[in-house]
Amino acid sequence: MLLLMMISQPAKNRFFWLFFLQIYVAGFLIELVGTQTGLVFGSYFYGATLGIKVAGTPLMIGVNWILVIYSAGMLLSSLRIRNIYVFLVLGASMVTLLDYLIEPVAIQFDYWSWDPAVIPLQNYVVWFIFSALLLALFYKMDFKKQNSAAVTYFVVQFVFFFVLRVWG
Repeated sequence: MLLLMMISQPAKNRFFWLFFLQIYVAGFLIELVGTQTGLVFGSYFYGATLGIKVAGTPLMIGVNWILVIYSAGMLLSSLRIRNIYVFLVLGASMVTLLDYLIEPVAIQFDYWSWDPAVIPLQNYVVWFIFSALLLALFYKMDFKKQNSAAVTYFVVQFVFFFVLRVWG
């Protein structure tokens, strides 16, 4: 999916690649700190589903942060939201709601588990704040903000996990 989004991105400049790198590193590092300390999102650990891990954190999790932030940013850009505060609050809300929808499915498929088996409110608060920060980076980076594949990805993910959350 990441490859499709990269191919679909028009006019890839250095800011586009820098954005992807920054989101990957930031996403991976916050998850690494989170799994090692339990102080970020709460106490959780990753299962085997997401593949190779470094210090208990899957390398793939940085890719997930890219997919979610980039696709949410593209969706907001397609709606022509120009006010940065509206962009950040709406975007962070969308991303946090997506995480809310994903959580029980992720647990069921051994992506990650919570200890104790209750998802703490702290998880959603940090998702909102961290997503807003990453979306601010998206908003400020100077690359073309038009990618229908990314918009479609976010909508499909949202609908998919909504259906699984409600009827799964």
